[in-house]
Amino acid sequence: MTTRRATDNAKALDAFMTTKFQIDAMLERLKALSDDHFATHPDEINWGDVGTLNHYASLLSQITDSAFKEGEHAA
Repeated sequence: MTTRRATDNAKALDAFMTTKFQIDAMLERLKALSDDHFATHPDEINWGDVGTLNHYASLLSQITDSAFKEGEHAA
């Protein structure tokens, strides 16, 4: 029988939490930008703005699909 030695995961935990805080900060910035209509006045929206927002949505969809195992990441 092989016994596993307990490993110190403090460095991994620190790296994980650092990245989590970075993601949280990015999400807060995105939420603020969304609340501000992505820095676009509703009377000035054009098809370029629609394309940009669709691009953002596509990138975020890749992340959420991966995180929640949906779309192409579904089992």
